[in-house]
Amino acid sequence: MLLLAAGRGSRFGGPVPKAWLQLDGRSLLVASTERLMAALPADAQAEVLVLVHADDRSTYVEEALPQLRAVLGAVPFQLVDGGATRQQSMANGLAACHPNVDLVLVHDVARALLPIAATRDCILAAARTGAALLALPTPDTLKKVSGSRVAATLDRTDVWQAQTPQVIRRDLLVRAVQHAQHTGFVGTDDVSLVEHLGEAVAVVRGSPTNLKITHPDDLPLAHAIQAANLA
Repeated sequence: MLLLAAGRGSRFGGPVPKAWLQLDGRSLLVASTERLMAALPADAQAEVLVLVHADDRSTYVEEALPQLRAVLGAVPFQLVDGGATRQQSMANGLAACHPNVDLVLVHDVARALLPIAATRDCILAAARTGAALLALPTPDTLKKVSGSRVAATLDRTDVWQAQTPQVIRRDLLVRAVQHAQHTGFVGTDDVSLVEHLGEAVAVVRGSPTNLKITHPDDLPLAHAIQAANLA
């Protein structure tokens, strides 16, 4: 598991990076990790790599370690410095994986309410097909906007909104990262690198409650979802 916690959360604002915001007394990192552990298939063996910003190690990371260790139990984990971009952080984590790893699960810890059963299905789908992600069909009409004016209405048929976790066979992800580096391709998620390589990606239906905490209004919404036991 590569848990992406190195972002600065510029869209959220405030002094605390998103990974370390609190949800029911736990950081988003710890909350995400707990749900991911519950989603593992019974026979799975895991290692957890947390991609962190170097500036956070002596502050937020140190504070979160006791809860993180309690959630992981005997599961091995390590802290890895993230990169300047999401793709670089993922590549750093991939490079630090144990060489015997079969599947790499990548998750944005800002999605602290990931669906447990669907995540397990995503892991199993990736084991069968090579790569899989959680996603939802978009319910809204899509507009292309130029400046402050509508330039076009887009066809939303077959358009899905990507979520995480995303799970990719390790050898396939290594090839995809190398190909992206060679071609200068920058993807906005992990499976887009696999798509750029020309390989298939399976889609597993995610959940509307698997929101990515991006703006200040998202955090109270996550609290409400959790309080209502909807995730």
